[in-house]
Parts: sequence; C-alpha cells; structure tokens
Amino acid sequence: MPVFLMWYIAVNGPLAELGWTVREPTENDGMMLWLVIVVPVVAAFVLLWWLANAFARRWNTAAARVYWPVCALVTLVPTFGLVIFL
Repeated sequence: MPVFLMWYIAVNGPLAELGWTVREPTENDGMMLWLVIVVPVVAAFVLLWWLANAFARRWNTAAARVYWPVCALVTLVPTFGLVIFL
C-alpha cells in the first residue's frame, strides 16, 4: 500500500507537471494533504517491514545477498499488480 500511495502522488504531482501522466480530475486538495498521510504510512510500513524481516532472517539459511532482494520483490508484487491493472 505505501508504494501505491507514493505512485499516486507521483502520478498526480511531478509526473503530471512534466506532462507524462494526466491528473485525477477530482484530485483538488493539493499535495500537502497527501504528504501528511503518506509520510507516516510509509515510515510505519518500512519500520514494520524491516523488523519483521530482521526477525525472520535469524531462522533463514539463505544468504543475505539473496534474502533481502527477494523480500523487497515479494513486497512490490501487489503494488505492480495494482499499478498495471488499475
């Protein structure tokens, strides 16, 4: 969810200013509201993600150079699905 929120901000903010995307027509609240919502959500997600994976890493036998990239990719799969199919 946090990555999807960052994507939504990028689409309606800087990418729309560059002309690469089209803004959501009903998005007229400004970007400050989104930043107030997204920053705590992303910070909480990153902290929980890191703590959960650091805890799980203790019992995993995979090398760190394999473990962390796989964890990041598995986390991003639902977001890519939302971005591509919505």
